[in-house]
Amino acid sequence: MKKILSCLLTITMGISVLCGCSASSDGSGDASSASGTPVVLNEVAHSIFYAPMYVAIEEGYFAEKGIDLTLVTGFGADKTMTALLTGEADIGFMGSESTIYTYAEGASDYAVNFAQLTQRAGNFLVSREPIDDFDWDMLIGKNVLGGRAGGMPEMVFEYILKKNGIDPATDVMIDQSIDFGSTAAAFSGGQGDFSVEFEPHATSLEAKGDGYVVASLGEDSGYVPYTAFSAKKSYLENNPEIIQAFTNALQRGMDYVQTHSAEEIAQVIAPQFEETDQATITTIVERYASQDTWKSDLIFTEDSFTLLQNILEEAGELDERVPYADLVNTKFATKAAQ
Repeated sequence: MKKILSCLLTITMGISVLCGCSASSDGSGDASSASGTPVVLNEVAHSIFYAPMYVAIEEGYFAEKGIDLTLVTGFGADKTMTALLTGEADIGFMGSESTIYTYAEGASDYAVNFAQLTQRAGNFLVSREPIDDFDWDMLIGKNVLGGRAGGMPEMVFEYILKKNGIDPATDVMIDQSIDFGSTAAAFSGGQGDFSVEFEPHATSLEAKGDGYVVASLGEDSGYVPYTAFSAKKSYLENNPEIIQAFTNALQRGMDYVQTHSAEEIAQVIAPQFEETDQATITTIVERYASQDTWKSDLIFTEDSFTLLQNILEEAGELDERVPYADLVNTKFATKAAQ
């Protein structure tokens, strides 16, 4: 991942900074415009894991705050960061490790995190057979379909293994050759003894009888700042009203998932997942809600940032620590939570 972002920076550092459009404000944190201020949001993946954001979209919270939101799926943190740094997107939504990588590589107009959405890992360990009393030692000597080196899914998985006294390099055979999103199909086809899966793939494997969820990486890793929203430093400086309006809308989505049932949340976000039946969406929302996936606010704390850097260091992806004050701006999330 660091090599990919290093190449990206070589390109983007030669591009002149494009400032986002400005917006007037009436003091409420709303970006006021007759037709709404255009904002392009690039998400790393389209997943029920990010339910509060889709609630904010479907309930019209962004529109109410004067934002005409365009949602684009990047299909990978490297692609989302590329879109952000080249000006194709105004806001990026991805694992915060990408912002650390780009900063460490020397970007001048680097990405700054301003709102944290999830506080748990969103993937699950799937076995070929049901296991009532799963223990991580059961992975020793087994083949596991994992994630890309340097990405949060893989790093959190390895972090859990190390917490349980297991060496990811020698005790487990982790297959990192399969593209993100294709591991479930590979597992159904007979590859691997276990697979690390996001939703809806974990539930789909169970529905087909091809696999069984035996552990939650979110529960076993503890509270981890898994995904956050970021914008280039220049965009934050030039468009505080837009960022505040965006964050205010997100906070309403966070409030909704804290005060409504899984069935109600599933009904609201169903239009975002037309190929998934509502019963499955409900099951997945309940699974995420039960493990306390979503924060009650969007504030990215320094303790969380320190934990993230601990994970990066243990994974061998961080040579030198980066300053929290440079990479995280909490003023928008703090105001939104008031």
